[in-house]
Amino acid sequence: MQKLGEVLRSGDWKSEKHVPVITAPETVKADDAFEIGVSIGADDPHPNTAEHHIRWIKLLFQPEEGFTFELADFQFTGHGEGLKGGHEGPVYTEPFAKVTVRLKQSGTLMALSYCNIHGLWENSKKITVN
Repeated sequence: MQKLGEVLRSGDWKSEKHVPVITAPETVKADDAFEIGVSIGADDPHPNTAEHHIRWIKLLFQPEEGFTFELADFQFTGHGEGLKGGHEGPVYTEPFAKVTVRLKQSGTLMALSYCNIHGLWENSKKITVN
């Protein structure tokens, strides 16, 4: 039986358009609100069509001590579908999102994304709380 960690894919987000990009400061003050951005295809846009798209991104936080917490779950459900066909719809939801959080301890931000063709992708970023 495979484990989740065995099927997660990763890479350099600058050259791989499936890897989640986490935009956040490296250091924050304890209990101060700050913004975290997550996106797919920052430099190399990922396709966004009915046939090939990013379906969701999850943002998690792993404190230095304790278990992992889910911070946000972003669903991208508009991919150009419409009554006249797969590319005739009125709306596209691009895989870019932001959330405001407060942290009390240092740890690691982790993002997971799901491409309907190429599967699960991951990335992480350490964050220090002063």
